[in-house]
This record gives sequence, C-alpha cells and structure tokens, in this order.
Amino acid sequence: MGYTLAQKIIARASKKSQVQVNEIVEVDIDFAMIHDSSGPRRFGSTLEKLGATVWNPDKVALISDHFVSSSDSTEASILKLTREWAKKYRISKFHEREGIGHIVPVERGYITPGMMYVGADSHSTTAGAMGCFAIALGSTDMLGVMATGKTWVKVPESIKIIWKGKLSKGVMAKDMMLKSIQRTGIDGATYKSVEFSGSAVDTLPMDERLVLSNMAIEMGAKAGIIEANDIVIDYLNERNVSNFEVVTADKDAFYFETLEFNANQLEPMVALPHSPDNVKPVSAIDHFEPLDQAYIGACTGAKYYDLEIAAQVLKGRRVSKNTRLLIAPASSEVMRRATKSGIVETLLDAGATFLPTGCGACAGLGNGVLAPGERCISSTNRNFPGRMGSGSEVYLASPATVAASAITGRITDPREFL
Repeated sequence: MGYTLAQKIIARASKKSQVQVNEIVEVDIDFAMIHDSSGPRRFGSTLEKLGATVWNPDKVALISDHFVSSSDSTEASILKLTREWAKKYRISKFHEREGIGHIVPVERGYITPGMMYVGADSHSTTAGAMGCFAIALGSTDMLGVMATGKTWVKVPESIKIIWKGKLSKGVMAKDMMLKSIQRTGIDGATYKSVEFSGSAVDTLPMDERLVLSNMAIEMGAKAGIIEANDIVIDYLNERNVSNFEVVTADKDAFYFETLEFNANQLEPMVALPHSPDNVKPVSAIDHFEPLDQAYIGACTGAKYYDLEIAAQVLKGRRVSKNTRLLIAPASSEVMRRATKSGIVETLLDAGATFLPTGCGACAGLGNGVLAPGERCISSTNRNFPGRMGSGSEVYLASPATVAASAITGRITDPREFL
C-alpha cells in the first residue's frame, strides 16, 4: 500500500522512511508563522521566563495583520509589543501593514513544496496549496516550536476530493469549497488531511488554489493539500525560489474517503447564516432580503484574482445606493498590482470603499464590522454568529457573487453580469 501526501511529508520531517496513520511522531519544523494576535502577546513572556530564544529567526514570519490599523490604544500597544519582540529576537521576516499572515509568506516565497509548516492561526492550512503539510497550532504548542523548532503530530487519515471538468465563467474556487463543505459538513473531515485533485483543480491559478486549502479547516480538516504542479513551480520561479522538491502521493495510497464533483455542473453557491455548511446554489435561494453591506476581504477572498473578477462584474456599473461595498485587499502587493492594472480605479468608479489590508471585519475587528440586525454578503470564510458583529447575518459567497450582489442590493448570480 502506498502513502498519501501527508504521510510522505510527515515521514521526511520526522526522519523516518515511512509513517502510519494514527502514529504520533516528533517533527522538525521547516517554517512557522505567527501574527500580532497569536504571537508575542500570547507566549512572549513565557519564552522569556524560560530563558529560551527563537530556535531559528530566519524560519519564522511575524505578521501584524489583525490590529492594523489600530483603532484604540490597546490595539496600538499590541502592535508596539509585536514590533519590539521582532527586534529583540531578530525576526527579519517581520511584516506590518503588508498583508494577511496566510498570504504574505506565500507571496514572498517563504513556503515551498514538501515543507512542514505551522501557523498560529486556524487558517494556516492555506499554505497547503503550495504542496506542503500546513497545520494550525495553539499558542502553547507554538511556544514549543519557537523554543525548539519541533512539535508533535498524529499522522492523519486522508480524504481525497476530486473535482473533474472545468469551471464556467462566473464560478470560482469559493463555490467549489462551499459545495464541498455542503457535502462534508463542518466536521466531516475532523483531523483528516484533505487532498484536492482533478482537472478543475489542476488548472486553477495560484490565488484560487489557496482558497481550497484555506477553507479545508471549515470541514474540520487538519490540513488541506494540493500537489504542486507547474503553476506552483512557475509561481516560485518568478520569486527566484528553486531549492525545493515536489512531493507526490503514491497511486496506490489509501484514502479514508474519496469524494468526486463535476465542475461543469457547478453554479455559484452561497452559505446562509450561520454556518459555512448551510449552503445553497444561488438559484435555490428563495428569499432575497436587502443587503446592508457587501464585503470583499480576508485571506480567502481579497487576492489579486478576486479583485480582478470583481472588477469584471462591476465595470461600467454602480453599487446599489442601499448597499455599501467595502474592499480590504489581502496584501499591499495585491493593492499595488490592482492599482497598476486599473482594477482599483474600476472598483472605485463603481462606488467601492477601500479599507486597510489586514484581517479586519472578517475577524470582527476594525472597519467594516456590522451593527446588530445588519445583513452582509462576504467573500470571507466564516459566518458563525457574531463573527463580523453581534446580532448580524453573514452570507458567504465568491468575490464575483459579492460584487454582483452589491450592484442589485440583493443576493445575485454573477453570471448575469459576465
């Protein structure tokens, strides 16, 4: 019996020739990401009390993304503490106001295929789109990583999700994930490694591949991995990164479950309040209450490709006078590219308001948070009660669907505008 991507990467990281499902092993960490909310403010004082230091500052990225721009003195103090910690421990890969912690390390070429990657945030699974094993750790486990460069992991069972065919115009990776989560539920892949494959996955641009791995956590998955192909290799080569080895699953690997979907038949999907698995196709939504807000933001839905598709929908049109369209780009690099290409101008002409890059309203922070009773359609990844504001309702959809809905002020199929 062959081995899955998760088994192969874990075996290398644990210096073993092979590992078995449910085996508990100690692994060496190739790269770690912490941010202003999950990092120094959580474990910094304990690290100091232990008399320990960061095991390898060059293998750590520290991203200030949750509390930018600070809205009060408490948030400003957290950012100040984070800056000082980065300086004290000589963290050269410190990025403040440059984007979200799941996007910046990918953009900078810090993450490569085959890595054992850990992040102190639940959506650290995002990096799995690079063909690595990327998992989330809590602050206590991350403290151990900071001090030793190691952690433990139980080898997970794997689920294979195959998307055949090709996406039609106006249908995006977010729709693929909402359809997948509709099938599995929010706990159907608990502590499983999900491998995404198939012709529809193979042709996705890099920004779209990230969506699949990002939202694997919404199935309860430990990791969401996509085998690296030429799209990933070209992406890294553009960043002058070449020192890596692509890991592939064995053809006879055993999977706990295999799920198949047809991208040709997929239509835009929407997750209704208050769970990412409360999903319906847009054509089956029989209530069209007015929307107070449309939000394009977060690591899931505000990358360059997302803004590009939103601009195609909005070009030459205007946002409804009853709905505000807020856009928080996933990184400063995204903002630079979108400005240079004219995308920002198109979105501004349509009536969009741009917010600072960062996690923002997705995490219930800063600009864009909802008032009680307000209704929002969002490109983010979670819509649990209170996620974007107490007493509000959040509908999850692709950036294309969010943009189309901003025009009409109600949930709308983006294919009407493409």
